[in-house]
Amino acid sequence: MKIWKTLLLVYRELDVRFSVGRGLVGRDSVEPPKTEETRTHLHHVASERELVDAIDSFRGFPQLVRELTNGAAGIEYEIVRPDHALTSLTRESTSRFWPSPDDIRSDLDEFAPPGKYDSIFVFWPQRDLKNGTAVPCDAWGLAIGASEATNGATYAAIANAPSAAWTNEARGEVWLHEWLHGVCAHFAQRGHVMPKRDADGGELHGYVRSSTAGWTDYYRDLMRGNVSEQGKRLGIPADAWMA
Repeated sequence: MKIWKTLLLVYRELDVRFSVGRGLVGRDSVEPPKTEETRTHLHHVASERELVDAIDSFRGFPQLVRELTNGAAGIEYEIVRPDHALTSLTRESTSRFWPSPDDIRSDLDEFAPPGKYDSIFVFWPQRDLKNGTAVPCDAWGLAIGASEATNGATYAAIANAPSAAWTNEARGEVWLHEWLHGVCAHFAQRGHVMPKRDADGGELHGYVRSSTAGWTDYYRDLMRGNVSEQGKRLGIPADAWMA
């Protein structure tokens, strides 16, 4: 069994300033905001319920990996809760921000130096579920492959969400989904051909989402090298996990 050493960084508090269309005020701004634009200061703290929901879902992620790879891969994880607010975000587009590796660089270097982990997750309170204010973001989760910027680990950020969102899928599925983006990139670099859109390709390849198990039928085939595409079976074959 291939063991993926994994870290989850949990940020309960968010305290950021941003201007939609111009990027963040401060670090990483492309240019100073126009005077007519409204600068937004968003500060909130996730509730204990939100943390419990997210962490409970995360704890289901290792079981999904074991089941869907038929025991070929496993997850060992640690959870760290930095004792400070998340105060920096990176603009992905005019309407999307996320906590990139550079935004948590000091924590990344302290808790996840190069070589310590294979995968890193960040939980962040993107929205205030009580009053509806939120950092503009196009997706619940975002992910990138391993690189020097991520200290050599796959990297994914998952936002807070209402309780129903965590239970309207297989337990741990959102974490698995974002992890697979990085993992597919890892194996593609090693010569294994991934199906189009890798973790996002379920519907494209004829799979149907289950109301209880989400897209796990597709993920199972993806993680066993069994996704049919143009007469070929693509994905991560069992022997690749062992390498």
